[in-house]
Amino acid sequence: MKTSHYIDQIDRHMARVLACTSECARLQAGFRMWTAARSVIRAAVLADHGDWSRERVDREVAVRLSKGLVARVVN
Repeated sequence: MKTSHYIDQIDRHMARVLACTSECARLQAGFRMWTAARSVIRAAVLADHGDWSRERVDREVAVRLSKGLVARVVN
């Protein structure tokens, strides 16, 4: 049986926390999560492709973060 890792609803406890959090604090938290995700993806790309240029690594990270909306550079 396959389980889904997607959450389509916020649980009531998290909703209370978010309701008590300022817009600025929520944006800061979101940015920190995005920055952490970018760092993890960058490390994974570098582990697999240590010979790639910085530009190519940056492009691949962008592709993965955008779920493919940014075009891959084929070389």
